Amino acid sequence: MTYHFAVDLGATSGRTILASFDGEKVEMQEVSRFKHPMLPIAGHIYWNLPELYHQVLVGLKKAKEILDAKGAELASIGIDTWGCDVAFFHADGTIAGMPQCYRDVRNEGACDAFHRNMSREDTYALTGIQFMDFNTLFQLDAMKRQGADAIAKADKILFMPDALSYMLTGNAVTEYTVASTSQILNPNTGDLDETLLKEAGLTRDKFGPIVNPGHVIGTLTPQVQEFTGLGAVPVVAVAGHDTASAVIGVPTPDDEYAYLSCGTWSLLGIESLRPIINDRSRAYNFTNEGGIDGTTRFLKNICGMWLFERCRAEWSEAEAPVNDVVALTGLCNDSECASIINPDDPSFDHPVSMTAAIRAYCEKTGQEVPAKPADYVRVIFRSLANRYKEVLGWLKELHPEPEVKRLHVIGGGSLNGHLMQMTADTLGVPVVAGPAECTALGNVLVQLRACGELSDLKAMRRVSAASTETKRYMPK
Repeated sequence: MTYHFAVDLGATSGRTILASFDGEKVEMQEVSRFKHPMLPIAGHIYWNLPELYHQVLVGLKKAKEILDAKGAELASIGIDTWGCDVAFFHADGTIAGMPQCYRDVRNEGACDAFHRNMSREDTYALTGIQFMDFNTLFQLDAMKRQGADAIAKADKILFMPDALSYMLTGNAVTEYTVASTSQILNPNTGDLDETLLKEAGLTRDKFGPIVNPGHVIGTLTPQVQEFTGLGAVPVVAVAGHDTASAVIGVPTPDDEYAYLSCGTWSLLGIESLRPIINDRSRAYNFTNEGGIDGTTRFLKNICGMWLFERCRAEWSEAEAPVNDVVALTGLCNDSECASIINPDDPSFDHPVSMTAAIRAYCEKTGQEVPAKPADYVRVIFRSLANRYKEVLGWLKELHPEPEVKRLHVIGGGSLNGHLMQMTADTLGVPVVAGPAECTALGNVLVQLRACGELSDLKAMRRVSAASTETKRYMPK
């Protein structure tokens, strides 16, 4: 039995996990869970990097206590986080600037501002990444334009998983999958693009060398060893972007599938052996993000359960069973409302009232206006399933082979049986739901390969299938 430690950080909360591997399957034990709220400082929003680092250390210390009781040792550590955001460090390893949050007001209009000097066509041709204001390139460009001094002071600019790994080991790297979310990485060269860096007033030397998932960054520093009680445990660069880790954990036996990472956001895509960068992929706003072993996660971001959760937050107990998610999702069977919305319409990004925004959209498009919670739930689920069908059609157009014979759904949304069945019916292909905790599992699987316990991606997915339960929904 070997033991591995995974840090899985989302944009609102994080957790640490102790995983055991018996040669056949992985079992995961949650060690700690914590919130990490955005910090409003001087009119901007930042992440509390010292607190995140502290939580990692606390998790490691607790894991050491659990292992001591078992008479076991920790074999490796891996960290995954959300994408795009970066931290700043001085040459001596101290923090040169707090990481700016991707929701910061500084990023509003950042994409358009950058493209006043460089066209969208040229930028996409170099990166194949969809355009969003919070992409790292646009964030850093906006910071420089608006006089933020963190970049000038920094000796190193590191993505969030790389920043925490640097604090644990003293070694700075740029992990490929998380760097691929930045709009700076060129997938054809496998490195940060000098043209884009220059356009944003940045230099390559501020970033660490590119490494791929499975690279051993280093071992815990003596100081960290002393604090946690652990020895010189290796820290592995896993797929640092949480979606990349999640896709690694998909329990699929072949490549005849598409995946849907379903949570607040829905990310629908495939694994491709090469990036797909052309006028049509740009027009559809598909993105080419890095995967394991040189693969490309060719996908599109779609609004996800954000719509449902925002509506749920508005309803009172008198209107709907707001504390019983299963019962609330089941309300879709109590409505015949036939309206369809575009979940990705800008009016749903950050409305004061989501229910009011949905009503206004239906009125504007001449459709039936939802009147009760059941109507809203049905409209949301039908609209998401319809959007998945539309995007899958574009995906098949851009990448016709291999044939997509099923949809693997991972993440929290995979637990929503009503949405899963509606998706299967709408797409006309089987939906395989689960696991919900795919990100942490993918993190651990990369560690196992780095430690020599698994040989390749096929073996990793075989372990994933043995370690998880899935549910199949057939189209009716």
